[in-house]
Amino acid sequence: MTETKTDTSPGFYGLGIAPKLLEALDKLKFKVPTPIQQKAIPVAAGGGDMVGIAQTGTGKTIAFAVPMIQRLAAAGQGKGLVIVPTRELALQVADVVRQFSPLMGMGCAVVIGGESMNRQTQELRRGPRIIIATPGRLIDHLQQRTVSLADVRVLVLDEADRMFDMGFAPQIEKIIAAVPGDRQTMLFSATMPDDIMRLASRHMKLPMRVEVARPGTAAEKVEQELFIVDRSEKNALLAKLLDKYWGSVLLFVRTKHNAKKIARAIREMPHSAAEIHSNRSLAQRRDALDGFKSGKYRVLVATDIAARGIDVTGIELVINYDLPDEDGNYVHRIGRTGRAGQPGRAITFAAPDQGRDVRNIERLIRMPLTRVQMPDVASADFGAPEAAPQGAPARRPPEQRQRQPRPQGPRQARPPQSDRPQQEHGGRPRRDNRPASARPGGRRDDSRRPARGPVGGRPQQASAHGRPNRYGADPSRKGGIVSLSPYFEEPRRYEGRRQQRPDSRQAPPQKAAPGGNWFTRFLKKKKSDYKSE
Repeated sequence: MTETKTDTSPGFYGLGIAPKLLEALDKLKFKVPTPIQQKAIPVAAGGGDMVGIAQTGTGKTIAFAVPMIQRLAAAGQGKGLVIVPTRELALQVADVVRQFSPLMGMGCAVVIGGESMNRQTQELRRGPRIIIATPGRLIDHLQQRTVSLADVRVLVLDEADRMFDMGFAPQIEKIIAAVPGDRQTMLFSATMPDDIMRLASRHMKLPMRVEVARPGTAAEKVEQELFIVDRSEKNALLAKLLDKYWGSVLLFVRTKHNAKKIARAIREMPHSAAEIHSNRSLAQRRDALDGFKSGKYRVLVATDIAARGIDVTGIELVINYDLPDEDGNYVHRIGRTGRAGQPGRAITFAAPDQGRDVRNIERLIRMPLTRVQMPDVASADFGAPEAAPQGAPARRPPEQRQRQPRPQGPRQARPPQSDRPQQEHGGRPRRDNRPASARPGGRRDDSRRPARGPVGGRPQQASAHGRPNRYGADPSRKGGIVSLSPYFEEPRRYEGRRQQRPDSRQAPPQKAAPGGNWFTRFLKKKKSDYKSE
């Protein structure tokens, strides 16, 4: 790969763009190209293969969309294919492409999962010149033969490193095999892993490497802060930050379950919040993203699926509620704020035992994160216990709650039951557990009690101390221990009835025909009968 030289001509006019496209850029108020646009557009417009490396939020979509539309318009035939990792990124790229493609008389189709295959098939039959797709759904259309890639002239792989991280390498190989070899290939990514280098060496012809920032470089105008906080106190710190920053907030978590739980907690704070992750349907994800863009939702809770697919201007704060699984995703997360040269802020929560992960992120971005202690941003009463009612003893904080040791010394014996005074409980005296001989009035006369009848038809037996026992005590054993043998020895009361009941699963017996069937009648015939016949 060879490096390109920077074109110092002012504006987009010195980059070799067609006049109609320049007018569209002026109407959209794009006056000064970004560094990646300044370097990539001349190479792409010339038809050469290219690998573009730039941090997220630097305008890579226009860097490949404008030259692709211009080349297809000049050729008069052929298609342009753009492969992206997520549905949200596909819709975002389609919005940018549709701002320029109608000027050149071209249609655009979006092929992503979560939508009707029939509707996408009808859209593909109209012959769009530009197709924007995710790998999985495009493979489905290839297998059903509803789309042909034999006439693709320009192939673009956007966020190529993310596609390899998500396991799309086999699908990408199938797509490239279906595309003709005589094509222009462009790869755009924020990092450059070894998988992309091998892909470029196999399927690209002398690619030009356009690099405006080293891989892993974070946005320059984003202030990055780090809070060391226990996991149990993250919600309390989040509430303080949402009260301090009143702009739109994008919050990243690791798991789908945690996204749902935190979104519910934010709505209880209360702040308007929506969630976006892979468990949500395409309609729900569109509603969450559109509501976040329009201001309907102030906080958007997302997993890393949205780290590459959200292009919202004016995001004031990005919060990493959980550290990302991959260190490279940190760069894409904080790149959602501070886009197009605007300032931004990113705050990261880290537990005390995640020091190694923090050091890996700092090594990737080649700069230390600003540590912020909890009392610096939280108010004086942060984490303080609730005020106790008037007259109640003040509750000590958890760190001062210590278990008082028991006094050493001989253990005092409990007073006997006969010496305990009678206490009132619920309007009546408590049960007297003293033996009958120690109760006032002497032993209870059981002869005055009416005898209880037999239980369950069993004969009543006497207990060891002479009193009748309703459960059948065994007088031969000391202490009147209850024996359960009568329960098992006695036959069941309805056993006879159950034996008489027919089994519903058995077929009813078939009644024989009068006089037997034809075979029995045939056997009973005598030889004389045959002779008579």
